[in-house]
Amino acid sequence: MEYFYSIQGEGMHTGKAAFFIRLAGCDVGCHWCDVKESWDETKHPAKDVQHLVRLAKESGAPMVIITGGEPTMYPLQKLTHALKKEKFAVHLETSGAYIIDGAFDWVCVSPKKRKPPLQESLEIADELKVVIYNKDDFNWAEKNALSVNKKCKLFLQPEWSKADTVMPWITEYIKNNTNWRVSLQTHKYLNVP
Repeated sequence: MEYFYSIQGEGMHTGKAAFFIRLAGCDVGCHWCDVKESWDETKHPAKDVQHLVRLAKESGAPMVIITGGEPTMYPLQKLTHALKKEKFAVHLETSGAYIIDGAFDWVCVSPKKRKPPLQESLEIADELKVVIYNKDDFNWAEKNALSVNKKCKLFLQPEWSKADTVMPWITEYIKNNTNWRVSLQTHKYLNVP
């Protein structure tokens, strides 16, 4: 759908420079999604892998983040291997609803209730990032946290439009459940893509 050089705004790698490759196509369909234009892959022409790798190199970014839509709807081996060949750190942002196919240095699974993550996706996650929209989302977070590996970092992130309401809940929750951390969408505060 698009590609751009920016700053990672969420999760463990917040604040780091990154080249983003956003793949079109998503059947998860979160009502609060901030990139709904990515859902229909037919509205976005295909791009050549080598073209994307060249643009990533020209950006000067040390890492590439593959995101969506839902990027794991597609086989990612060819793209990730081409990026790794050029010495990029390759990160993935996924709901975990599909098999994760590709060579990644970091996998962030952000599970969604409408299409739950696969057990296999949770087991390989380096980061579990749960968006908090209502109080039941804390239960959803804990349910998914039971399936991740011991090294996985746990994050709770307020849904942007409800941040004023849910941030006090998240703050109290983390004070009482210290294995979790806060993730904020800092790119929105910085006004960058």
